[in-house]
Amino acid sequence: MARVSYATSLMKKGVLISTTEHLLSALVGMRIDNAIVELDNLELPILDGSARPFVELIRKAGIRKQRRPRTYIRILRALEVHEGNKFIGIYPADTYSVSYTINFPHPMIGREAFTLELTNGQYVSAIAPARTFGFLHEAEALRQQGLIRGASTENALVLTRDGLENPPLRYPDEFVRHKILDLIGDLALIGKQVLGKVVADRAGHAMHTALVSRLLRDRTLWEETTIAEESHDEYINSEMPAEHVL
Repeated sequence: MARVSYATSLMKKGVLISTTEHLLSALVGMRIDNAIVELDNLELPILDGSARPFVELIRKAGIRKQRRPRTYIRILRALEVHEGNKFIGIYPADTYSVSYTINFPHPMIGREAFTLELTNGQYVSAIAPARTFGFLHEAEALRQQGLIRGASTENALVLTRDGLENPPLRYPDEFVRHKILDLIGDLALIGKQVLGKVVADRAGHAMHTALVSRLLRDRTLWEETTIAEESHDEYINSEMPAEHVL
């Protein structure tokens, strides 16, 4: 059932596709593991900075259940990655859940924590609309490095030194929710749906992908398995207002 290898097949042929995490996150959140994605560029569009537009497109296209059982990667032993005061780990569990903590010295953020169980459409209502964010005082340096060239207040939350340039937030804790969105997308590089509990504290893309690399290198940490599948109705029908603003 898993035809989509989440961009890894393209990388093996010498093509690097950038900014895939929001689309991959939406696919995992909607429990899609067989899809064809056609691009005319080497980077996916940022859209509004969240996974919500991709979820809406998946709903519009529709979901078809296939006959072959879905294959999961079930975590058998704990794996942890540490880097100073940053941390990410994955542990055995019967479902896929993510707990994330961030801590930024900014009045709009500070310490935020959120836990998500990827069942019953919670991804759609709690995570998909959360937008990426960045700091205004870092923007010019990043542009000089050739990064965030398309970033704007239309596709990212822009933080000034003491506030938010483009309010309102869609959630009071939108920042940590977007970190979960990114993590789910980065862990999609494993290539299959996961059965395990992920815990992250002040991690980021580099640590997310380091966890993936170490998992794939050590075959004793996991096994492939199938389980009884639930209906996709929760993912199609779960509520996501057009303007999810708090």
